[in-house]
Amino acid sequence: MGGLRADVNVSVRRRDAPAGDQTYYGVSGLGQRTEIKNLSSFKAVEDAVRAEMNRQISVLEAGGVIEGETRRWTIGQTETKKLRGKEGEVDYRYMPDPDLSPVIIGDELLDTLKQRMPVLPDTNLEILTKTPRFGLTMVDAKTLMELDNGARLEYYKDAIDAYEGLLQIDGLGDPIIGRMLGNWVLHELGGLFSKAAEVDPEVVWSATRVPAKKLAEIVYLQNTRQITSSSAKQLLAMIFEGDERPVLRIVEEDDMRLAPMSKEEYVALAQEVMDAYPQMVEQVREKKQLGKIGFFVGQVVRRGEKGRVEAQKADEVLKELLLGK
Repeated sequence: MGGLRADVNVSVRRRDAPAGDQTYYGVSGLGQRTEIKNLSSFKAVEDAVRAEMNRQISVLEAGGVIEGETRRWTIGQTETKKLRGKEGEVDYRYMPDPDLSPVIIGDELLDTLKQRMPVLPDTNLEILTKTPRFGLTMVDAKTLMELDNGARLEYYKDAIDAYEGLLQIDGLGDPIIGRMLGNWVLHELGGLFSKAAEVDPEVVWSATRVPAKKLAEIVYLQNTRQITSSSAKQLLAMIFEGDERPVLRIVEEDDMRLAPMSKEEYVALAQEVMDAYPQMVEQVREKKQLGKIGFFVGQVVRRGEKGRVEAQKADEVLKELLLGK
């Protein structure tokens, strides 16, 4: 392992007196500096700086002049020792070379470089969370950016583009859709990949397993109430497992298209479930255990005809029957 080797520069000046005439690294009005070489620890740096500071103050208070020089510090000593004088001051970051012509960086070059630069992470995060096209939560935005070296984020953006194509618009303008697509990419599709990887560790993220356009179609069909949410998840799983049929063809051939139920049908189905669980009905009505309404919704969806029951509609009807809302 290597050891620490540090060089430090020390200069002093009075705060209540006119500034010095030295300029170092773009800072003017400084006193003459000295350099202390080859310090081997942070403690040595601290001790050497304090000792040299005190030495320079003593020289100046005695009417002396600080010389530009290189000095050394020995552990255990109370004063630095001169090694050699400096013939002239050099700012080590900038040394003019007459053989090199000036480099002019114009606005045109700067604009070109800016256009070629990728979006910076902080800027990308702000776009994903604050623009209506995406409207992601901070957690989902960061997760998309970090997964698969950005491949998951590109897939999400492709799904957004495809959804806009289905709506025939330029820009969603509705953060609800952006958040929903983000949820499907991260949690629904991501969950399928995670489960598959538990069985086969060789399974990794692939944008082609469920093309972004097909994911957008699935979410679009659900949002436009052409299929239920459970059918949408089933549809995604089928494509993930290798079904290559077009999305709409799967919906038609597998009888997934939603045939809306009337309110009377929802009421009858909800009443059937409530009659089967009278004690839970009492817990909701009398003890206000509203969390149990979700159980009733699940039962209505299970008992209803496949592809016809919408969980949201079932929830509305159950709350009306149970709570009078």
